Amino acid sequence: MMKLYWSPRTRSFSSLWLMEETGEPYERVLIDVFKGAQKTPEYLVINPMGKVPALRDGEATLAEAAAICAYVAERYPQSRLAPPLGDPLRAKYLYWLFFAPSCVEPAMVQLTTKIEMNPVAAGWGDAQRVFDVLDAALQKGPWILGETFSAADVAIGSGLNFAVRLFKMAPSRPSFERYIDRCAARPAFQRASAIAAG
Repeated sequence: MMKLYWSPRTRSFSSLWLMEETGEPYERVLIDVFKGAQKTPEYLVINPMGKVPALRDGEATLAEAAAICAYVAERYPQSRLAPPLGDPLRAKYLYWLFFAPSCVEPAMVQLTTKIEMNPVAAGWGDAQRVFDVLDAALQKGPWILGETFSAADVAIGSGLNFAVRLFKMAPSRPSFERYIDRCAARPAFQRASAIAAG
């Protein structure tokens, strides 16, 4: 059985939500990041970066929310959380899955800290462009791949919910609100939210 190391009000919500989407049994291990539990020698063996989430699947361990999403979606193909190899949607799925940590998260930090970055030097370009691109993609909906819900929606939806609704780190847009509403209406999202609320 997979073991998810997580903590409420962190990016580990995406992994929690994803595990609930699979419908497969898993064990949750709460890591109290506010008491420094992610810095213990035992946990650093699992994730040397000392962050949540992390996942153990037998002898395999990994961290980083998008990597966990990719791994779990492929381990449980019956959950249909990733387009299969050869499907033309797979390219966009991977693009959006990794857009969350490589563009949305840095854009949130840029907006919150008001850091001025050269858009050519910053891997994400600039925050305005990130949210414009995401806005345009979500106009097509209902999901980031159109009619197909996937683990990419878990990554993007978690990031937007975190940035727009929970912590007000990024400005809202109508497409974001509609998308977050659709995500929040999913039973797996609701279960994960209830777990995270304790």
